[in-house]
Amino acid sequence: MKYQIIAITLACFAGLSVKAQHLSLDSVLHRVANNPALQAYDAKISAQDAYAAGAKSLDAPKISAGQYQTPYRINPNGGSFMIQAEQMFTNPAKLRAKEDYMKGMSKVTAADKGYLKNQLIAQAKQYYYERVILEKKLALLGNTRGLLEYMLKDANIRLTYGKEKLSNIYKAKAELFELDNTDEQLKNEVSQNNIMLNTLMNNDKQTAFTVDTIIDVKNYENSITDTVTLVATRSDIKGVSRSIELQQLNSQIEYSKRKPDFGIQAAHMFSYGGMANQYVLMASVTIPIVPWASKEYKANLKGIQYEVQELQQKRLDILNQAEGQLTGLRTGMNSKTRQINNYRHNIIPALQNSYKTSLQAYDQNTGDLPSVLNAIKDLQMARMTAFDRLQELLLLQVAYEKENEQY
Repeated sequence: MKYQIIAITLACFAGLSVKAQHLSLDSVLHRVANNPALQAYDAKISAQDAYAAGAKSLDAPKISAGQYQTPYRINPNGGSFMIQAEQMFTNPAKLRAKEDYMKGMSKVTAADKGYLKNQLIAQAKQYYYERVILEKKLALLGNTRGLLEYMLKDANIRLTYGKEKLSNIYKAKAELFELDNTDEQLKNEVSQNNIMLNTLMNNDKQTAFTVDTIIDVKNYENSITDTVTLVATRSDIKGVSRSIELQQLNSQIEYSKRKPDFGIQAAHMFSYGGMANQYVLMASVTIPIVPWASKEYKANLKGIQYEVQELQQKRLDILNQAEGQLTGLRTGMNSKTRQINNYRHNIIPALQNSYKTSLQAYDQNTGDLPSVLNAIKDLQMARMTAFDRLQELLLLQVAYEKENEQY
């Protein structure tokens, strides 16, 4: 019996096998693209591109008709009937600057979408890894339950021969009932986790699925923060850069206001009383460089320069914050890795030996059932804590990939 129980124990705690899963992490991350918030950004980008298509349109022409220089008193030889058309031509440089600015707006929106996508992917990774750890904990509880039930069955046999106390039987049953509470709590967390993942994937919130419990723990402890890569990959930094470019395009609009617009006016007059018909053909040009007209765009240009400086400082601040976050995360991952290794190589093996020792003493009638139950409980708690440390390490990994915008 002793060797049978030891074999069961090693099967329980040596490793947890998993079944084939329905959704891998990559599948979940791919489905995050269906999130309504991201689709809203796609619609906004399309709208801004559509607006840019009409940026080079001219003002509508104006046509007028009516009496011209006609006296109030009836005079068959006075006045005329006039038809007139006018058209203003906006300076082409102004139209190009406006088009470039409106095209630049969608680039800022695209960067904003990338930033939100990074946040949603990080959330999906977090919930997925939490679900993986929950599944491992549930499997561990199931194995522990099987072991306790076996011990309880053996204790009941011993009780019939007077080799076990009834109080110890009740203690074993209490341990099983305690597992029920823990199992219920973990299953509730799995349900909550499923709802959050389905929300991110824009699925029905009650859709059930299983996950792949093969965990990819990456080694980022010795990575080096590359600010050039951060500038090139992080959407929030690219968003600030696109905003700087947009302000520069805005300055081109203000600068183009120095250029004149042109207009043309043509009119034809049908004179009364046999008088000769007349016409009007005139061209016009605006003079935006006069002091009372140039004051506005000069002030706007100066204000844009300050806004660009503010955005440049914001970009530097984001980089500074990112470097600090990444350094702190690497330190945290290094600490969690050492703790996990300590559980794996020292704490859990020591508790396994403690359990085997108490089990051998119980089998030889030199120990008691509570000692075996306590050893099982201590070993389970240590493995649960090791899973907690693994989850913390994975969440630090998610945070690190989020800072680097790694999908």
